[in-house]
Amino acid sequence: MDFDNLCVFWSFGMHIFKDSLMMEKWLLFNLPGSTETSLKTVLVVSDGLGDHPIPSLRGKTPLEAARTPTLDKLADEGTTGLVHVIAPGIPPGSDAGHLALLGYDPKSCYTGRGAFEALGAGISLQPTDIAFRGNFATVQSTRGKELRILDRRAGRHVPEGDELAKLVNRLSLPSSPDIEVIVKRTAEHRCVVILRGANLSQKIGDTDSHSRSDYVQKSIPLDSSEAAQYTASVVNELTREFHRILSASPINAERRKSDLPEANIVLLRGAGTLPEISSLKDLYGIRAACVAGGALYKGVARSVGMDILPVPGATAGYDTNAEAKAKAAAKTLSKHDFVFLHFKPTDSAAHDKNPQKKIEMTEKLDHLLSTLQSAIDRENTLIAITSDHSTSSLTGKHIGDPVPLLINGPRVRNDVVTRFSERACANGGLGHIVGKDLMPILMNYVGRTPKYGA
Repeated sequence: MDFDNLCVFWSFGMHIFKDSLMMEKWLLFNLPGSTETSLKTVLVVSDGLGDHPIPSLRGKTPLEAARTPTLDKLADEGTTGLVHVIAPGIPPGSDAGHLALLGYDPKSCYTGRGAFEALGAGISLQPTDIAFRGNFATVQSTRGKELRILDRRAGRHVPEGDELAKLVNRLSLPSSPDIEVIVKRTAEHRCVVILRGANLSQKIGDTDSHSRSDYVQKSIPLDSSEAAQYTASVVNELTREFHRILSASPINAERRKSDLPEANIVLLRGAGTLPEISSLKDLYGIRAACVAGGALYKGVARSVGMDILPVPGATAGYDTNAEAKAKAAAKTLSKHDFVFLHFKPTDSAAHDKNPQKKIEMTEKLDHLLSTLQSAIDRENTLIAITSDHSTSSLTGKHIGDPVPLLINGPRVRNDVVTRFSERACANGGLGHIVGKDLMPILMNYVGRTPKYGA
């Protein structure tokens, strides 16, 4: 290219990219003669993968007890470490955990779980909307008129969820008829609830007690604002309406006849508003895609500018089609630079306090990775595998223990670790990192991290 053409090329670039950082990144990957290659990245997040040592497994974690030849081979050939997803000793929520793994600081950009659930369900939020994650749940009235929670998930399997959501979608609140109520079922027992109207606040407490054998909580204002007090009263009225309408549903009459737990209320948590987050394309110049079953993970991905890939059989349950997800992730690498592939069942098994099921699901994850690595160009693809948090199969809760990480692919320094587990990865070459540092590490391997300083 001669000097005159190069000047035209430069002027065009300056006109298109006014921001100096974006200009630097664009030039790095697009100037003639650039030595950078178009390496691809697949980030696999196995939800809740880390765990406690389990006495019934002779002190092993489910990951250590599982047969994982693919994971072990990838660890043996790559580099490993441990991730404190938020900070050491802090149990991450799945929403904040995924934000951190994608390179964002949840302390500065997290606006509540409900917004991500809504985005993942394909709902376009308005700036003043308040969105919640909802659970169809089973409750029982008491003499004191409190509602005792029998099952936070109504048995987890609620195939009638779409019909139940329709019963309460667009319901009118007697004391607040100007508030629009939007309810959409996502998967299994889960749904999204949105309040749309004036004078609403996300600074309110949950109605979900987060545990069994407890009572439905009254939402309380979390600050002294009039909007928070009003929104809490709206949520409490909405909760009563949910229970009234769903209890009278013929669907629940049929569930009773079949000895199934009724889905006779919606428990709410994670009030959130529309987040304002820079996209991965703005930050790293990459086109990214997401393969996931659950609305939350799609919502986090959508908030950072990822394309959401529909995959038949990709669910948030034990029955998720792992092979289809792996093949879809591999196929889209022809169009995308980065693919986030989410795997939920390891977390679900731990929440169910079922370590044997978690072993089974970990082995299903290993099969997913076997399919994935057979379908990609290994010489030009980086694979990273980690988790958004540890979930204890003993307590059924998220815990603050770090999660294992492996990175395998071109330009990766091999370390001494030969197995993928919590204890083995503690000896890895990556050491201990925090979640928001993972993305810069991955982008460095594929040559997309600009130099800091002169």
